[in-house]
Amino acid sequence: MLAENIESWLRQLRVQRQLSPHTVAAYRRDLAHLQAYLKGQGISGWNDLDPRSLRYFIAQMHQNGLSARSLSRLLSALRGFFRYLLQNGVITRNPASGLRPPKGEKRLPKVLDVDRATQLLDHFPTEDFIDCRDKAILELFYSSGLRLAELVGLNLQDLDRGQALITVLGKGGKSRMLPVGGKAISALDDWLALRAKFATADNALFVSQKGRRIGTRAVQLRIAQAGVKTIGEHLHPHRLRHSFASHLLESSQDLRAVQELLGHSSLASTQIYTHLDFQHLSKVYDSAHPRAKKQQ
Repeated sequence: MLAENIESWLRQLRVQRQLSPHTVAAYRRDLAHLQAYLKGQGISGWNDLDPRSLRYFIAQMHQNGLSARSLSRLLSALRGFFRYLLQNGVITRNPASGLRPPKGEKRLPKVLDVDRATQLLDHFPTEDFIDCRDKAILELFYSSGLRLAELVGLNLQDLDRGQALITVLGKGGKSRMLPVGGKAISALDDWLALRAKFATADNALFVSQKGRRIGTRAVQLRIAQAGVKTIGEHLHPHRLRHSFASHLLESSQDLRAVQELLGHSSLASTQIYTHLDFQHLSKVYDSAHPRAKKQQ
């Protein structure tokens, strides 16, 4: 019964709330740990789990090396799951009420500077089907700040090359329309010309050599390889999104516009890029101001 309740909640997250497969998979792992803990404690039903036992479980996970960020996600999963059980009459009290995530160090996202981004995109080869597709993917990530799941979910009709716009389906099933830069449009034109010669029934914008929609793991691997090939370091798709946001904010100083483009529901999520911008300004100050450096 425990497993059935977990799967029922995860199905609701996937179908009704349209959470990403990555988030659902992470929540499944978290609740699998909880299920194993309950078995070890001889607890057979959700109503038998009290707040004290739940806090002990969280403390145990922390002692096992779970980071503050992962603990925060774990608590989010627990609160949501037990709220679901309470709403559906499976439990009579919520053992997760009052639980708070630990305070963790806020890490700033890594970004490419403009020169490195230019080097990556301008020196990427376009010799064959795969290279041409990967160049278009790289350009679109950096041009429009897409999430990985948003990019792999794109269909041909989502791109309006005439208006230089693309419509993406973001978190929570919310769609937004984004501008696409000239360099990205050019790369997409090259890719679509090749794609048109390739027989595939899949409506996806980006497909594999087998004609099927390219998956998230494949994109991650291709981006990592592209970074090594052109700038000598591994890259992750989210680093291009961070670079997009940081460079746009640095030039425009328009936090609200960047929030809309990124699809952030809260301005607080976007404000982290103001710290990146300040770091850049601090470096400029330290290197340029005659009295910035400490006397030796």
